[in-house]
Amino acid sequence: MKKAMVYIQSGGPTAVINTSLYGAIMEAKSHSDKIDKIYGSQYGVEGLIIDDLIDLGQEDDETIELLKQTPGAALGSTRYKLPKDLHDKQFMSIIDTLKRHNIGYVFVNGGNDSMDTCHKLSLLCQEIGYDCMVMGVPKTVDNDLALTDHSLGFASAARHVVNTVKSICIDARVYKRGKVYIIEVMGRNAGWLTASVDLLPEETRPDLIYLPENPFSVDDFLHDVKKLFDEKGNAIVVISEGISFERDMTKARVDAFNHVQLGGVGDELADMVEVCLDLPTRSIELSLPQRADPLLVSKVDQEEAVACGSIAVKLALEGHTGEMVCIKRLSDEPYRVEYVPEDIAKIANAERVVPQSMMAGPGHMDASFRRYCLPLIQGSVDIKFVDGMYKSAVLKKIKAK
Repeated sequence: MKKAMVYIQSGGPTAVINTSLYGAIMEAKSHSDKIDKIYGSQYGVEGLIIDDLIDLGQEDDETIELLKQTPGAALGSTRYKLPKDLHDKQFMSIIDTLKRHNIGYVFVNGGNDSMDTCHKLSLLCQEIGYDCMVMGVPKTVDNDLALTDHSLGFASAARHVVNTVKSICIDARVYKRGKVYIIEVMGRNAGWLTASVDLLPEETRPDLIYLPENPFSVDDFLHDVKKLFDEKGNAIVVISEGISFERDMTKARVDAFNHVQLGGVGDELADMVEVCLDLPTRSIELSLPQRADPLLVSKVDQEEAVACGSIAVKLALEGHTGEMVCIKRLSDEPYRVEYVPEDIAKIANAERVVPQSMMAGPGHMDASFRRYCLPLIQGSVDIKFVDGMYKSAVLKKIKAK
């Protein structure tokens, strides 16, 4: 009997989150004998709770193609945390939605916390005996998902960070006496994105790199900045937003998953440099463009995003559930990977940080990191423009009946 599928986007978007959706849609269309409807859940799992689904099968072919160059989450995202109790009324509302639309396949595209949602949905269906396959599709620019070589979205974000930081370094060094530049990069507990700037050649790389995996000393930071400025007339520092030092966090917002809202650490360090060293500064927070730049998307990232969305559908049709599609690297040169399903219970809420083995000391990464990261940012994608602006997908969002 034919069944419908529903796709969920969750957590922080990436430049290729909609590309995974594209892969899933295209694969589902090739199995019309098994999948009769392709739905999208608006605003993540919240759409399943309140039956807010749209019919993706009624979108134009051009719109679906444009998903590959559209940042943000086309279906809307959420950071909604489901309760631990699978008998909570919210779960019963989800089951009502699944039954009402004859949904037999659920796909959750997200990071650590989203895989917690995926895990709970798979357990729920198994516990009540509802025939529904639930699969996870990896996504996070932080690159901190367990069991997968890397996460979709990281490569494109790294490509953006590397090239943006290079431009800043070239611009900042044109003066005989310049400033102290502090560049803040995304990364709560994992510094993969910040570490990516180590790929830059010596003449265009920053002077200091700080990851959240390592202890941070304000005194050492100020000492190193002063020494660099005295020698070169400028200093360029790249920091992860999650580096830890004593600062006032009493007014910081906390999300549903108890994550403190980060950001602003660059400004604080710049203030310290101004006050303690009396040096001119410029604080630069790369912010949302890191995850929302469609122009610097890595070809590798795009191709793998399509593949993961497609393979998730194939695996679900084969009867897989409670798993996430993981990328397993087979070789660096030439770069080759395969896609394998892994138990979602081992991924949900787990976190993978940059290992010390990939670090060569403060401010430098080991050659093993460069072998790991460099293949991921390779290749450019062709972008369609109109009047100098990139085209993006605008869904009709026809409600599911």
